[in-house]
Amino acid sequence: MGRGKIVIRRIDNSTSRQVTFSKRRNGLLKKAKELAILCDAEVGVIVFSSTGKLYDYASNSSV
Repeated sequence: MGRGKIVIRRIDNSTSRQVTFSKRRNGLLKKAKELAILCDAEVGVIVFSSTGKLYDYASNSSV
C-alpha cells in the first residue's frame, strides 16, 4: 500500500516550509547523484532557496 496523495501548494508555516525545503533539496541532490552514477550521465542541478542561497550539484565526466 502506497502513500496517499498530497495537494501541492505553498506551505504557510515558514518553519515547516524550511524543513520541507531542506529535506526535499537533499533528496533531489541525492537522486541526481544516483542518476549520474547508475546511468553514466552528466547531471547538473541548481536550486535557489527563498532567501536566495544557492545549492548545486554537477557530476564529473569520467571520460
